[in-house]
Parts: sequence; C-alpha cells; structure tokens
Amino acid sequence: MISKKLELLSPAKNKEFGIAAISHGADAVYIGADQFSARTAAGNQVSEIEELVSYAHLYNARVYIALNTILFDHELEEAGKLIEDLWNAGADALIIQDMGLLEMDLPPIPLFASTQVNNQTLSQVRFLEASGFERVVFARELGLREIEQISQSTTIALEAFVHGALCACYSGQCYFSAAIGKRSANRGECGQPCRLSWNLISQTGQVLERDRHLLSLKDMNRSDHIGRLARAGITSFKIEGRLKDLAYVKNITAFYREKLDAFMANEVNYTPVSSGRTLFFFKPDPLKTFNRGETDYFLFGRKGKVHSFDTPKSLGEKIGVVDRIESSYMTLKKAHDINNGDGLCYLDQGGKLQGFQVNSTDRGKIYPSGRLNLIKSSLFSKALIYRNHDHQFLKKLAGVSAERRIGIELSFHETLEGFVLKGRDEDENLSEFRFDMEKIPAQNESAGLATLKKQLGKLGTSIFYLKGLVIHSKPYFIPIRDLNKMRRGLLNIMTTKRVEVYRRFDAIPRPLPVQYPESQVDFTGNVSNEKAVQFYRKRGVAVIDPGFELSSPGAGTVVMTLRHCIRQALGQCPKETKNCLGIWSDPLFLENTKGRFQIVFDCKLCRMKIKIL
Repeated sequence: MISKKLELLSPAKNKEFGIAAISHGADAVYIGADQFSARTAAGNQVSEIEELVSYAHLYNARVYIALNTILFDHELEEAGKLIEDLWNAGADALIIQDMGLLEMDLPPIPLFASTQVNNQTLSQVRFLEASGFERVVFARELGLREIEQISQSTTIALEAFVHGALCACYSGQCYFSAAIGKRSANRGECGQPCRLSWNLISQTGQVLERDRHLLSLKDMNRSDHIGRLARAGITSFKIEGRLKDLAYVKNITAFYREKLDAFMANEVNYTPVSSGRTLFFFKPDPLKTFNRGETDYFLFGRKGKVHSFDTPKSLGEKIGVVDRIESSYMTLKKAHDINNGDGLCYLDQGGKLQGFQVNSTDRGKIYPSGRLNLIKSSLFSKALIYRNHDHQFLKKLAGVSAERRIGIELSFHETLEGFVLKGRDEDENLSEFRFDMEKIPAQNESAGLATLKKQLGKLGTSIFYLKGLVIHSKPYFIPIRDLNKMRRGLLNIMTTKRVEVYRRFDAIPRPLPVQYPESQVDFTGNVSNEKAVQFYRKRGVAVIDPGFELSSPGAGTVVMTLRHCIRQALGQCPKETKNCLGIWSDPLFLENTKGRFQIVFDCKLCRMKIKIL
C-alpha cells in the first residue's frame, strides 16, 4: 500500500520565523510577499523568500506564498509580475482567493484555494478541483463528518487548521471591519472588530450584556484529534499565526511535530512530507505561549464553550487559586513553580483582566514587582490565577531551542591513489569525496582505526547526523587535518546535492471551464476585477455583483455570518432551553462607539448573522 504523506504547515512572519519553524519540525511554511497578502503587517521581499526557500528545500520542506487578498484591476499586472518572481525564487505553491488570477498567464505554480474562498460545501470543493486547484483549505467551521463526506467525494488535497486564533466569521465572508473603519479583511487590513467589547441590547432597549467581548472566540486546539483528522482525509495540518511572536512559532510547531510523529509511529500508512529528525531542547506546551483558552471548534458539533467573552487577550496556563493576600505578597492554595519575571493575570470581580509581574518568590509567597499593594488592588480571595508569561520557558525559546538534521550513512574506502569517503542520506542521495595521498600503514592499527572513526563521525554544525559508519580499509596513518578535509568536503557535496535534486512540482494543466454551482454571484463572491468577472462568466454565471470593497451595500447587508451564537453562549438558545426567549427574542443589537448593528438568528441552520442597520 502506498503511504499517505502528512504535512505540518506552520506560519512564517518573515525569513527568520520560517527558518525557525522548519528547524522545529515544520514540513512546510506559508509566508506573505510584500503585497497582496491577507496579513499586510507580515510582508516580505522576494529575496528574503528566496533565502527561506533555499533553507527549506534542504529538508524537502516546502514554502507556500499567501497571496490571498482580492485584487483590483490596476493591481493585476503587478500581481502577475510578483507571481513570476516568486516562481523564479523557488516558491512551491500560491494560496489565493481571487479567481481572476486563473484568467491570467501564470507560471506553472500550483494553486491552493485559501480558506478565504469559504470552502465549506462539497459542491464548492468539487468546483475548485475541476477548475485547476490542487489543494483546498477548509473553512474552520467544518466538523469531522463534513470533512469525511467531502474527502470521500473528491480527490483534491485537503488542508485544515488545527491550532491558533479563530475568526468569528466564516473566512472571506467578513465585512464588519470594512463597514466600521474602511479596513477590508479581504484586503489584508482587518481591524478585528470581533475582539472589541460590545453591549448587547434587546429590541426594547434593555442592556442585556454590557461591555463584553461578545464576538471574541477562544483559540483552536485540535491536537488530540490529529489521527481522526488524518483518517477523515486531511493531509495538511495548519497552524495559524503569521502575526504571532517567534516563541509561539517554535513552541506550537514543536508541539504538533511531536503529535504527528506519535501518530505516524503507530500507523504504517502515513509518513511525513519532509525529511530529517528534530530534537527539542525544551518541552513544548501550547499553554505557555499566546493562548485565549482552547476549543476544538465544532469538530464534533456544537459542544463546549467556543467563546472568550471576558477578554480577547492571552490568559496562558491556569496556575491556581488565591489563598492569602497581604499588602506585599500573595499565596496560592497549592504551590506552583512561579519564578521571578513571570507574568500573572486574573479576572477581577467585574470580569476585567488584571495582572502583574512577579518580582520574587519565597516559600510559596509571591511578591509583585513595583509598589503594588495587593490588598488595595482588585485581587480577591479565591481568584483564579493564570500565568501568561513564563519567564524561564521563554528564556529557553529565546536561544537555540531545537535542531533538525538529516540522517546519513558513511563508508570509508581505500583506492589505488588514496581514499574515498562515500555518503548516503536518508533520501537515498549518494555522494563521494576522493582524496589522493600517499598511503602509510598505521604503526598502531587499533589507534589508527579509532582516529578514523572519531574524525569522520564528527558532523559538527552540519545539517546531518550519523546513522552509521563503516570502514572498508585497513588502518593507515592519515593526518587529522586530512580526515577533516575529507569529511567537510563530502558534507558540502551532500548539502549541495540535496538542493539540486529537490523536486518542485509544476501545476497541473489548467482544465477547461466547468459550470459554477450557482447562476448568480452576489457581493460575498468578492469579485473585484474584470478578470474575476470573466472567470465566472465563462462558467455560466449570469449575474455577478461587485465585491463589498467596490460597492458597499447599504442597510440590511449581512457583514458577518457566524457559527458562534451569542444567544446560545449565554444560555438562551430556544433549541436547548424552553421558554427562554422573552427579551432575548430576535432581533438583538450590538452597540459600542463604532456603531449599532442588528443580530439575526438563523436557528434552522444554527448560525448567527450581523447586519448593517
């Protein structure tokens, strides 16, 4: 049976972050160029991407370019030139949203359909597969059963998010930021209104919830379900976070590398996409870097809390409950490994996030930095304490926290003119380094043999680790400097060869147009240029509305569609609780200084919508 390749896909804010992700076990990274990326704050020059590609390909790891904004007509030519440059730089694929790109003369670079394309139905995925896409990035809201059904009915590669921040709205369908502040999420400029605090107002004007983060969600963590996702058809496991810090990228990549390796160790039908063995110099823990709490987010239906109404900030790991409060220190009911420099936080009795840095600890007493008087602060007995900054853990991550190496086998042989050192790496690449010299038998054969093994086995800071060394020669006296020269020469040849033999896949031939599942594309199709119009017309669409950014619809326009439901989260779901509505009846309203918006509940589909008034 042919094994299925599984890919761990990590975010790369820049070249440094991308190299760190690969060093910590990523099979691939996704990175934005300096334009047209859905994270405008994480753009990179093509020259930087080319350097990242060179490093990645040493390990058979891949570099995908997130070029996933919608494009305007005047940008198409520039986008085309950028794609050509990225292809020449060695990029492995493009992650795109704008269908207009498929009407352009692009280099043979594979195309992945971004989650911004709103990939949540079988008909949509089939259409994208028939249109020449080679991978689909699923909407985060899909459950395991939906993933299985799509996988069983298609052959396209399937990618799913497994960790990181969650957009409240279905990706690609959020116009809230554009409606409030002219900052389009589909243009990479989201102002994150879902992380703001809001008041919830009834239709009679009663304030049901005041100043709470009613659209803010926990972070996704599906690490316990890697095996089930793989068996359901997912082959690429994606970590969110191109705007997160380096510690997050290292920690979360390492955490999922261990999870995937543990799964594949017991499953002969699955193997990793890339090469190499990764060693970590720390214990990965997702609670120790940015974390708003955890949810598997509808993977098994609507169960558990997906929301984080009290704060959109990182809480970190639960430490314990406050026992005693004095002016200069506090204690916990159960001792914990608190260290100087740690950051602790808690929700005060008004539900607001508070915190302080630890100055010192002494026999269970935790002293805050500065002149903070804990008795006069908002801290209270039995408050639940979190650590959102683990000083010792982050100190480890600030240094060299992992190494990734390729396994090689070496053999040393005698030739007529001297000696040859041969190598075979774990991908069956063969190389050799010949060294001509006078052969002088060793006076002490055991010492000569020991020197051979010691010097040839020193792989130092190379990208290789030694799996085996065989000596096919009687011992000779060979100066250490010459043994080192042979070893370094062979390792250089093997390193260069890995780059030379890396196989980058060309895109599949672009197929003829197929019928689009619908006869009309409204503004949620995000059509913003004439090439995109051509794309849909060729595929039988009669009516094509311009995207929100070109012609903002007015009152009554849905700016968010969510699977998250405020009413359900607050215990007022009419399906779950009888006679619960009353003042909670539709419509409700969200209000803050940014404006007032109507909430509409689609209980049949178990979704919530937010409209412009």
